Amino acid sequence: MGTIPQTVDMTVKPVVKGFFDEATNTVSYVVKDPASKACAIIDSVMDIDYAAGRISYQSADEIIHYVQEQGLNVEWLIETHAHADHLSAAPYIQGKLGGKLGIGENIKIVQEVFGKIFNEGTEFQRDGSQFDRLFKDGDAYTIGGMKVFAMLTPGHTPACMTHVVGNAAFVGDTLFMPDGGTARADFPGGDAKVLFNSIKRVLELPDEMRLFMCHDYAPGGREIKWETSVAEQKATNIHVREGVSEGEFVKMRTERDATLGLPKLIIPSIQVNIRGGQLPEPDDSGKRFLKVPVNEL
Repeated sequence: MGTIPQTVDMTVKPVVKGFFDEATNTVSYVVKDPASKACAIIDSVMDIDYAAGRISYQSADEIIHYVQEQGLNVEWLIETHAHADHLSAAPYIQGKLGGKLGIGENIKIVQEVFGKIFNEGTEFQRDGSQFDRLFKDGDAYTIGGMKVFAMLTPGHTPACMTHVVGNAAFVGDTLFMPDGGTARADFPGGDAKVLFNSIKRVLELPDEMRLFMCHDYAPGGREIKWETSVAEQKATNIHVREGVSEGEFVKMRTERDATLGLPKLIIPSIQVNIRGGQLPEPDDSGKRFLKVPVNEL
């Protein structure tokens, strides 16, 4: 693992705008360089009426409207991982606003695993070529004048990465708000021990680092929140606060995951997201289909 915590410039303070999608409890972000009009969009959402097999773009259009209204220039569309609970709208937004699409290089592992589960043909490429950039641990890129570091933080999925820009870090599903704890680790390729060590790596960032969640489920009926800090997570996270051992976490996470049902949108989400947000190719009649594997998940 790299030495990202030592290279963070906490004097850089990106402007962060969150967009909450109520249907999937997902938070998407527009992250702006305060010194320019450059921005990145993180973890966008494509809407789907699963029962009707119909997709739409209200959530993405809200982000597009904001970007255009603010006169921003989209340089990156970032996926923190291949989501199992919502479909990415990155290609749709890319077609409207431009930008490069990036994800962690371990998406290739996810593509291989789920390519088998969904019985994808040989035409489905498992090399990450659906994305413009595959990030390795410690890779750097820029949003305007801001340097961004990609930290490998697997455990929820093999491809999970945390993106650190100045005094802000976007953790994907690795962490929830302190009263929500942590993400599950029982998907194919997930690992509770690996997740624990990934979280500890995130919590080595400076205490004042702002942490932005990809989801919030409002435990206890509180209002939706998506920003916390390293210090707050270390002090109060119900699963990984300071003093919780690796063994305790793995036992808790394993027992808890065994009680959880699968996300309601996992079947369409994975098929779309391993393709970089694209729908499967149409058949000879021009129609597109999503598969439902029986007794495979």
